[in-house]
Amino acid sequence: MNSAVFAEEQHQAPQMGELAPYQDGPSLTEAVPTDEGIHLTWQDGQHTTLPLLWLRDHCACPACRHPQTRERLYLPLEDISETPTIELAGGHLYLTWQDGHESAFHSGWLYQRRPEAEIPTAVPSLAPWRDQFTPERIRHADFLTPEGEKAWLTAMLRDGLALITEGPLVEEEVSRLSERIGPQRATNFGSRFDVRSKPNPNNAAYTAVGLPLHIDLPNWRQPPDIQLLYCLQNEASGGQSLFADGARVVDALRQQDPEALKILSETAIDFRFQDDTHDIAVREPVIKLDADGNLIEIRLNNWIRDTLHLPAPKMAAWYRAYRVLWQLFHSEAHQIEFTLLPGQMVAFDNRRVLHGRREFDPNSGARHLQGTYLDRDMLASKLRVLARSS
Repeated sequence: MNSAVFAEEQHQAPQMGELAPYQDGPSLTEAVPTDEGIHLTWQDGQHTTLPLLWLRDHCACPACRHPQTRERLYLPLEDISETPTIELAGGHLYLTWQDGHESAFHSGWLYQRRPEAEIPTAVPSLAPWRDQFTPERIRHADFLTPEGEKAWLTAMLRDGLALITEGPLVEEEVSRLSERIGPQRATNFGSRFDVRSKPNPNNAAYTAVGLPLHIDLPNWRQPPDIQLLYCLQNEASGGQSLFADGARVVDALRQQDPEALKILSETAIDFRFQDDTHDIAVREPVIKLDADGNLIEIRLNNWIRDTLHLPAPKMAAWYRAYRVLWQLFHSEAHQIEFTLLPGQMVAFDNRRVLHGRREFDPNSGARHLQGTYLDRDMLASKLRVLARSS
C-alpha cells in the first residue's frame, strides 16, 4: 500500500467514528512491531504498546463501524498473530492486515486512549461537601442557555445539590425544565407529583409534619437518581428545607466508627411501601459502597424501613450503628437549611443527598411544590453533548 495514496483517499486526517471530539495531540513519529503488538512513539516522547487485536477491534472504517450510528460491527473472536503492514503518513497510523483489510488511526485518538493516559471526560467527579457548603445557584434565564445549563449540570454531578432561581410561577415548569435534560422517571406517584398537604395522604410528604432526613423510594430496586422540586407557593410558616451529604457523612462515619460503617454496608434490611394499589419492597443495606469504599448509595428512610428481619444476636449491633449514622446526619456539622422560595427549583441526587423539612402550619398560608425525577445518566449525557460545542 502506498501511504501517500492512502492518506489522499482519506481527504483528511483519519476519523475514528465518534461523535465526541478528541484533541489533535502530537503526531506519531515511530511505529514498530513487537512481540506484544505495535510500539508507538509520539513527538512529545510519550510511547505505548498496543496489541494487534486491540487495534483491529478499534478500526473505524465503515465495514467495522456503522457510518451513521458509529456502533461497532467488528466482532473480535479470533486472535491475530500476523503483523500487519505498518505505515505512518501525516503523523497518523495506517495498517494493512493479512486479509487485505485497511485500518487508519488518528494520532490524537490513539494518544488519548493509550493505556497510560486518563480518558478525558466532561463529567466531574463526586466531591463531598466541604465545611460551610452552599449550593450553586443558577438563574432560570441563565439555565436556558448552554453555559448556564452546563454550570447547573456540573454542580449537580459534583455536589449532588443545586438551585435554579427566579423562575416563572407557572404549573408544570418543573416538567419543562427536567425534559431539557431527559425523560422524567415515573414511579408509583406518577411522572410528576404535587407536594402539598391533602386529606387521606399515602405519604408523609403530603402532610404538614416535619420530615427527618431521608431518601425517596428506598423500597425500589433502584431508587430514582435525581429529584427536582419546584416551588410555586410557600406562604406557610415553617417548612424550611433540610439537606445533608451522604458522601460527607459516610466519610465521617468511617473516621468515627468504622465498625458501624461495616455493619450498615454489609447488612441487608427490608424496605417496603404499601397502599391500596401498590406493595413495593426490596432488601438492601442502608449504605452501599464500591470495592474501593466509595459511596454508591444511601438508603435511609425511617418510615419506609420495614420489620428488622435479622438474627437476634445481630440486632443490638445494627441498632447501635443505625443510631450513630442518624446522629451524624442530623448534626449541625453535616446539615444545611434554607427556605425554598416561589420560583426556585432545588434539585439533588436522591441516592446521595438526604432531604427533609421542618414542620409547617398549613393554616398560615399555602405551600405547593411540584416534583419529578430524572436518571443521573441523562445529566451526564447532556453534559457530554454540551461539551462537544465548547
